[in-house]
Parts: sequence; C-alpha cells; structure tokens
Amino acid sequence: MQSVRAESSLPQQAGLIITWLKKMFGDKALPPYEVNTRTMELLCQLAEWNEARDKDLTLVVEDQKLKSAEIKAEANYLQELLSDSLGPSYTNLSRMGTTYLNQLVDSCLALEIKDSSLTSYIPAVNDLSSKLVAIEASNQELELELINLRKKLTNALVLEKSLEQDLRKAEEQCSTEKAKVEIRSQNIKKLKDKSEEYKYKIQAAKDELSAAGMEDSLTHRSLVSLSETLTELKAQSTVTKEKLKSYLDLAPNPSLVKVKIEEAKRELKATEAELNMKVDMMEFVLPEQKRRIN
Repeated sequence: MQSVRAESSLPQQAGLIITWLKKMFGDKALPPYEVNTRTMELLCQLAEWNEARDKDLTLVVEDQKLKSAEIKAEANYLQELLSDSLGPSYTNLSRMGTTYLNQLVDSCLALEIKDSSLTSYIPAVNDLSSKLVAIEASNQELELELINLRKKLTNALVLEKSLEQDLRKAEEQCSTEKAKVEIRSQNIKKLKDKSEEYKYKIQAAKDELSAAGMEDSLTHRSLVSLSETLTELKAQSTVTKEKLKSYLDLAPNPSLVKVKIEEAKRELKATEAELNMKVDMMEFVLPEQKRRIN
C-alpha cells in the first residue's frame, strides 16, 4: 500500500522538483539525476527546505523594509520639526550638517532604534556595550580553552612519543627473547639427541660386553661394593691387630695368653685370607676379563 502511494506521489514530486530546479538554475540546463523513490524524496525535501528558507528571508526583508520605512518617517518628522523650529529644510543644510544627519540616521539603523532620542539611544548603546563585554569575555574563555587544549595536545604528543619508544624497546626485547628461546630450544634438542645417542651407545656397549661374557660382578657397581667390603675388612683387621697387641701386653699367664693369642691369630689369619682373596679377585680377574673381551 505504501509503495502504491509512493508511486502515485512521484509525478507531484517530480513537478515540484522541476519547478524548484528551474527556479534555481534559471536558463541553464538542469543537471541530470537518477529518478527513483529515494532521489525524489531527497530532492523534494531539499525543495521544501529551500522554500521555507526563502519564506523566512522574505519575512526578514519585509521586516527590514518596515523598519526602514519607520526610520524614514522618523527622519521626515525630524526634518519637519527642524524646519518648523529652525527654519531651514534638510536640503538647505550645510555639507557638515548633512553629514552629521546621515551619521545619526546610520547610527539609528545600526542600533535598531525607532528614534534618535536619548531614551532610545542610550539603552541601545549600553546594550551594545554589554554585548561587546560579553563577547570579549567569551573570547578570553575561548583563548584559555585553546591554551589548555594546546597543553593537552603537547602532553598527548609527548606521551605518544614515549609510548612509541616503549613499544619499540618491548619489540626489540621480545625479538631478543625469542632468539634466546630458539637457541635454547635448539640446545635442548641437541642435548636430547646426544642423550639418545649416548643411551644407544651405552646399550650397545652393554650388549657387546654381555656377548663377550663379562660377569656382572665386574661392573662398576660391583667393584664399588667390593671396594667398600675391602675397606671394612681392613678396618676389622686393624681392630684385630689392636686386640692382639692388647693381649700381648697382658700379665704372664701362659695358658690363658696362649689361648687368646691363638684365637687372635686365627681371626687375623681368616681376615687376611678374606682380604687377600678380595684383592686377588680385583687385581687378576678384571685383567683376565679384559683380555677375553679384546
């Protein structure tokens, strides 16, 4: 329904638009435009606004004409008054008098007053002075605002420059950290590769030693255990020797001393035998095993 109404109003809008364009361009050729609903609505709205503005201007011009007529009537009245009181007419005034009178008329027109009496002139001048003071105060406020805006703009530019420098530094630091992270990643990868390689080599060595017949007792852990056992046996041997020495220092009791000495000798002999056996195992079995491997 709305589309039908829009289509029915198009001829009326077109006539209004053509009339307005002819009025605007006169004898010149009308500019081309696309004929559609949207364009016609916009042009019609512009034509209506232009008509409203022309009407407002006409009213303003008529108002000015009325004021001018009133001022002219006032001037005629003053001229008649001057003629009645002073005698000479406006045409008989001197050049200076005519100049003063024209200035008075121009002042009345500028101040928009109905007559040149002091009761009309002084309030108009005071009102104009008040407006001038208000305008000057407004100009001062605008100048202060402009100064503040310039300060804010300067601070904003300084802050922007500082932020740009910080951003540049952050980007450089980020690039440096990124390079460090990449280097660390590469190093970690290399270490992982080396670790895998060493694991493979260790396993291969273990397999090779196992294939060559190496005993578990000759591994590093077993040798460390044997070394600890050897240290303990040496300590026990030292303790036994100390006991034997203490027995040797006892008072003469042939039977008891002989028994204690024999016990200590047997204990010392057993300890030394075990110690020698461990040492022989460490000194001879390992080279023999190495010869087998080779």
